[in-house]
Amino acid sequence: MRLLVVEDDPDLNRQMHEALVEAGYAVDRAFDGEEGHFLGDTEPYDAVVLDIGLPKMDGLSVLEAWRRAGRKMPVLILTARDRWSDKVQGFDAGADDYVAKPFHMEEVLARLRALLRRSAGHAASELTCGPVMLDTRSGRVTVSGRQVKLTSHEHRLLAYLMHHTGRVVSRTELVEHLYDQDFDRDSNTIEVFVGRLRKKLEVDVIQTVRGLGYLLVAPETTREAPR
Repeated sequence: MRLLVVEDDPDLNRQMHEALVEAGYAVDRAFDGEEGHFLGDTEPYDAVVLDIGLPKMDGLSVLEAWRRAGRKMPVLILTARDRWSDKVQGFDAGADDYVAKPFHMEEVLARLRALLRRSAGHAASELTCGPVMLDTRSGRVTVSGRQVKLTSHEHRLLAYLMHHTGRVVSRTELVEHLYDQDFDRDSNTIEVFVGRLRKKLEVDVIQTVRGLGYLLVAPETTREAPR
């Protein structure tokens, strides 16, 4: 999943970036409201962590502008303001969740996992597709109870497909959501990662839909798909 962090405090921005990357996310960063607004308005993020007290353009104005433009990605607001009226204002502006500073990073990670699951239509923390199970809390992947070790890019790919089970996902969409802005993107690498995933999972859950992309479905519901 690809996230955007908009936080003007350099140390906190760096800490959040490190924690999110360690948790397996592709992360872009912005340090003021104008830059954050531009990135959120032009890039396809799966979720955004947004501070309210930003220079150049405050966080609530950024959020309201995104919502007016039809940007629907989940937004988790960070703020030093802890009054209930500020929380109400944030939710009314279009926020999906709210964390007051100071906070524990684990809480932010947990709230982001929940936002990502809900935005994809999942309620439980464990995502399943046939015998394949992904625990979004620990990142553990198992097939019929057997743990499968994946590289960070393989894990990102599987996680994105599992959050969108039953929907054809194009190579372009995968490239846009698996890599951060500074990564040298190459859609050909997606095919390599898909091939590696198929070998490691040892079950036929990733179907190739010719000319369109990839479809993750449980083996018992798959149909013959051209490769």
